[in-house]
Amino acid sequence: MPLTRISLSNPVAVVVACILVAIFGMISLDRLPIQMTPDISRPQISIETAWRAAAPNEIESEIIEQQEDVLRSTPGLLRMQSSANFGRGSINLEFVIGTDMNRALIEVMNRLNQVPRYPVDAFEPVISVGGSDFDRVIAWFTLATKPGNSRDISSYQDFVDDSVITRIERVPGVSSAGSFGGRPHEVRITFDPFKAANIGVDLTEVQSQLGANADVSAGLNEVGRRDYTVRFSGKYDVEELGGLVLEWRDGKPVFLRDVAEVGMEMVDVSNMLTRNGNPSIAFYVIPETGVNVYDVMDGVKAVVADLKANELERAGLDVYQSSDNTVYITASVGMVRNNLLLGVSLAIGVLWWFLRKFRATLIVALAIPFCGLIAFMVLDFAGRSLNIISLAGLAFATGMVLDAAIVVLENIFRQREAGLTGDEASMRGVSQVWGALLASTATTVAIFMPVIFLENEAGQLFSDLAVTISAAVVASLLVAITVLPTAASNWIKGEAIDDHHKHWWRWVTNHIMTWTDTQRRRWIWVTALTLIPVALAVTLIPPADYLPEGKRNFFFGVMITAPGMGMETAREELVGVVAERLEPYLAGEKEPQLGQYFMGSARGWYVHGWRGHQSGRYGRAAGRVQQRDHARLSRYFRLCQPGVCVRRFTRRTQNRHRPVGRVVRIPAGSRAHRVLRADAGDAGGADPTVARPRAGRARNPSAARRPQDRGSRLEPHDAVHGHSGNGGRCVPGRVFRRDPPL
Repeated sequence: MPLTRISLSNPVAVVVACILVAIFGMISLDRLPIQMTPDISRPQISIETAWRAAAPNEIESEIIEQQEDVLRSTPGLLRMQSSANFGRGSINLEFVIGTDMNRALIEVMNRLNQVPRYPVDAFEPVISVGGSDFDRVIAWFTLATKPGNSRDISSYQDFVDDSVITRIERVPGVSSAGSFGGRPHEVRITFDPFKAANIGVDLTEVQSQLGANADVSAGLNEVGRRDYTVRFSGKYDVEELGGLVLEWRDGKPVFLRDVAEVGMEMVDVSNMLTRNGNPSIAFYVIPETGVNVYDVMDGVKAVVADLKANELERAGLDVYQSSDNTVYITASVGMVRNNLLLGVSLAIGVLWWFLRKFRATLIVALAIPFCGLIAFMVLDFAGRSLNIISLAGLAFATGMVLDAAIVVLENIFRQREAGLTGDEASMRGVSQVWGALLASTATTVAIFMPVIFLENEAGQLFSDLAVTISAAVVASLLVAITVLPTAASNWIKGEAIDDHHKHWWRWVTNHIMTWTDTQRRRWIWVTALTLIPVALAVTLIPPADYLPEGKRNFFFGVMITAPGMGMETAREELVGVVAERLEPYLAGEKEPQLGQYFMGSARGWYVHGWRGHQSGRYGRAAGRVQQRDHARLSRYFRLCQPGVCVRRFTRRTQNRHRPVGRVVRIPAGSRAHRVLRADAGDAGGADPTVARPRAGRARNPSAARRPQDRGSRLEPHDAVHGHSGNGGRCVPGRVFRRDPPL
């Protein structure tokens, strides 16, 4: 073997190579970004369109359906999922694996430009590639007023945007930051229809004139039964805008202030947030792809600390960190690291038990760190990260990297027992097993290498596993044919491996021969050793899941409110009830004691969550409390607020920032679909898989609901997800999915 001969002839070069591997391996380990899971790029494009004060059915008919008509024939489109909520509509486009997303983005933008028209006061669509950024949120912070500060916390929204968000976004590695719970200021133009009629000003023409102005973008406010909005973003102040000339009458100008009131006001309440019962504003941090989240979090915490000591102190605000994903990442990575160290220790212990030679055991054991360092170098060169998947791959490879070293060392000792010198025994020992080791390594790599070239989500998730195992196994072969024979030739002199367990092997062999000495006994043993493992595998097989569940003392709940429920009603009848139930746990009067809880609400939905002090017994105790209170809350809200849906989530898997749940697709006409319909009928509610007809636009006129029947049964709501096998809309509450023809 040429590599072995060169290594035996140049032992100093082998030592230098080992030192270089150790140095560059440690550098690569330090350079690798630490993350929870590998970065996954999804061939998705999301489109968000805001239209304030619009109902879901208006969003659907005026925005979503028009966008769907132009997007359904987009090249490479695999699936289109749309949803409409109060004031906002969204479309998620999923493309075929391998689609050029830059070209797809341009195609989507061009097609959206073909939409005939949007409502005058609707915002322009916002397009983003890769799905929702909320999947990558690593931290949440909340702001609350200090004692003695009587100012409404929601009025600090502009301050948060200007002084806090901009500072956070300047932190290296931060992609974006946002806030929730405040009310920004806006220029509001309130028209007086009577003054306009007396003067003879046509409000439609005023609308067109305002829309054509370079500094004002369309809309009216409080005209008739419809809420319109004028958004002003320009170089003029409020007084100058009031002096805008609408038209000339008898040589005299008609100013905007003559028919409308122009003022700077806070927007209407559309969302709210409380922390431990106190009104708050929350802001979140989204990191860039491929960065070290620990470095990003350190930078964010430093900026927040500086803000707390300066700008926030002067504004009379306190800041609290409500969520820190690096804590869970540290625990998860630490658990995998500890398991890896335990596996290495057990492997070395078993190796020493059989070899009973300190130097021989040490030489074989050195293969583990060397192969691990080489794997880190490959991960760094490939632009990967250090996460639970790559560490799991290294743990899997721990036993594999010892195989080649054990085989080579045993054969070298066998050659020494035959009377060969150190170099000759090492050379011949490697040459005899080289082919078998190469075949074994090639088969292992052949199993994992195809995973690297998979472009779907599973391939991207487990590619780090394949890269780590393949790199470690190939490195173990190189170590076995270069480092190990050199070390055995120069460090182990005249030693032989004695079998200290001959009596034990002899005892096992004698008993096996006794138990299988007849044909009948052999058949019994073969049958038992076949059926028992199969039965145990079927009985004890764990449930299939996306990723293993992790323990976390955090719970999250969602309530989809009844259609038309206002913010004040939600504040009084939802927030108040939940806060009353959580106060004893926050005060420590009941177990488990909560560290904090938060509640947020917007049009159409309400969320609440809480976190405990201890992660041990908290999980079981909080689970019981959550199940009991969930049942009570569900019964209460269904009786007092028809149409409210209560759902609960246990935050255990840190794969997504949003609540951990399951999306179930139910093909129309299937057995599951029929059972779901029957259960909904028995519960006295509407069929959860049949869309509610809209007034004036019912697809089946005979199925349209009579006005006197409205509210007599539980209304469909946004919380139900489904899937229609015929490509049509099947989910109520304006959540629907369409599969375009390929």
